[in-house]
Amino acid sequence: MAQGARQRGGMRFLVQIKRQRYLFLMSLPFIAWLIIFSYLPIWGWTMAFQNFKPGRALSQQQWVGLKQFFDLWTDMRFWQAFRNTVAMSVMGLVSGVFFPITLALFLNELRFPMFKRSVQTISYLPHFISWVVIANMFIRMLSTDNGIINEILVALRIIDEPIHFMAQSKYFWWIITFVTIWKEIGWQSIIYLAAIAGVDPELYEAATMDGCSRFRKMWHITIPGISTTIIILFIMSFGSLTQIGFERQMLMGNAIVENYSEVIDMYALRYGIGMARYSFGTAIGVFNSIISLCLLLTANTFFRKIRGESVF
Repeated sequence: MAQGARQRGGMRFLVQIKRQRYLFLMSLPFIAWLIIFSYLPIWGWTMAFQNFKPGRALSQQQWVGLKQFFDLWTDMRFWQAFRNTVAMSVMGLVSGVFFPITLALFLNELRFPMFKRSVQTISYLPHFISWVVIANMFIRMLSTDNGIINEILVALRIIDEPIHFMAQSKYFWWIITFVTIWKEIGWQSIIYLAAIAGVDPELYEAATMDGCSRFRKMWHITIPGISTTIIILFIMSFGSLTQIGFERQMLMGNAIVENYSEVIDMYALRYGIGMARYSFGTAIGVFNSIISLCLLLTANTFFRKIRGESVF
């Protein structure tokens, strides 16, 4: 009986492949790209367990076991970079969920198409501006030498003299978070706007008949209607907490705030590749990937048990 069921299942699978053969053929380039650029490079993780020397064959490399990882875990500079990465990631995650949703709700409630399109266009544009341009723009705006932010604060008598924003560590995380929100809020809100468009209009009509205000409609209809999208995006973002890149921190940071600007990727670049410690740099990448996978599985399991919704 079990063998017959397996055979019938196999036949149904073959029939499905035949019916959807064009879809499978269309997905082949993506599968090939995924294998070549995402799975084959995992072979390079073997460098993390070696004392890798360029120019030598793999069989000639010295195997050192977990030495690179022990060197990593005993380096206080790494844990400082890890702290900075997690702190800025959490701040970016919270703001990256709240503000785009708020903007999407606001745009959905606008009744003037021209004004709505204008706000959408203005909020989307910063996403397409290079981080190099944005970093220089905000550094000039926050400068003590004719910086517009300091001039406004002094003119309003909020402060008595210009503040060296870019030279004080306590401001750096907040500046990075604000700049990221300003750049990405419009782009991130697109997904939420698309999800809102899929909410059943009859629910709004019924709420209107019951005398619900626009705010109550948002709270009781719109937000629950896009909750699945919010959870999925949150899970995916939570899994990449330790992988925020280093462009913003490198461009806007300096030696004065280095203790708060250095993230894991910058640490790997400086003390791994920059010092020709390729095995050490690989160990950083392996550790970072494992942490990301654990965070993703944790968030996915949590929401699957609490809400019954998950990525997989």
